[in-house]
Amino acid sequence: MALASDFVDAASSAEERRAAKREKRMMRISRLSGPFTAIGLGWAVPLMKIAAGDDPRSNMKAIWQGLVVPILGILAFLALWATLAPQVQTSLGSVPGPVQVADQVGSLYADWQRTQSDKAAFYERQEARNEKLIEAGYPDRVQIRPYTGAPTYPEQILTSLKTVFLGFLLATVVAVPLGIACGLSKTVNGALNPLIQIFKPVSPLAWLPIVTMIVSALYANASDALPKSMVVSAITVMLCSLWPTLINTALGVASIDKDLVNVGKVLQLSTTKTITKLVLPSAMPLIFTGLRLSLGVGWMVLIAAEMLAQNPGIGKFVWDEFQNGSSDSLARIIVAVITIGIVGFVLDRIMAALQAAFTFSSTR
Repeated sequence: MALASDFVDAASSAEERRAAKREKRMMRISRLSGPFTAIGLGWAVPLMKIAAGDDPRSNMKAIWQGLVVPILGILAFLALWATLAPQVQTSLGSVPGPVQVADQVGSLYADWQRTQSDKAAFYERQEARNEKLIEAGYPDRVQIRPYTGAPTYPEQILTSLKTVFLGFLLATVVAVPLGIACGLSKTVNGALNPLIQIFKPVSPLAWLPIVTMIVSALYANASDALPKSMVVSAITVMLCSLWPTLINTALGVASIDKDLVNVGKVLQLSTTKTITKLVLPSAMPLIFTGLRLSLGVGWMVLIAAEMLAQNPGIGKFVWDEFQNGSSDSLARIIVAVITIGIVGFVLDRIMAALQAAFTFSSTR
């Protein structure tokens, strides 16, 4: 009997240990819910719970809402697009459907591969020529020239990302300090508010000629790393995207708990410490909301700015394809439109993840 009792106790202990380990796994997975939701992968949490041994039925609703319904929506959109597109005739033929657009994605990728191969061959020939000159005793004739082929589509996407981040950085550097000043001082807010209301609705197409002339006058010796067209596009992005950050920062600073301000006065904190220790932490959720809006506005503005400034990004790609007028141009423009949407979504998810990481709550 004693042996049987020991066996039952051992089995019970093993079962309790397995249950405890399972509970720890579930807790770790549950903690991932916030970060995963912030980056748009909230549907992965119930899948992980099922894989960890949780009851599938309790997670099916979350999987249905977070994964199945969006997939069904995308499939319905693709089916409607494929049905209606051939019925619309343009000067370049019928509107391309999903299959034709997917073919152009493959074509753009093939162009990128071919360019990479040509670039590698160019540098190999250049290196071989320079080695021969060195062996012949003419090291002074060695030259290193950059590859000057046309930019490929992935390189144009990278150029647009660099430009929008430069403009977004400039907008943040200008908007956050001004927003803090507006939130802390009614006088500053009263002075700047009319200017904000006047310049906030101005289109990037109106800013672009002014920015182009000013940059051309002040930035005469442009560098290869920061060409003039990129600077023009970035400053245009800044002028159009700084307003959401400025307004939300001012609102966040003005609405902080007055008790915190009084505590700062009692402790006789300096202005710098008051801003860094009290104002910014309290206003951070609204500041990040403004940053997310500014980045979205900047990404939209960038395409129009690149079209006119001829910055070699996605905007110039769209303009060149429109001017080209080939049978594949419309499909390639649709590829660019989808790319713009996907990149914009990814940028917003990155900002949402940063907001979740640097703020205690997304609500005030």
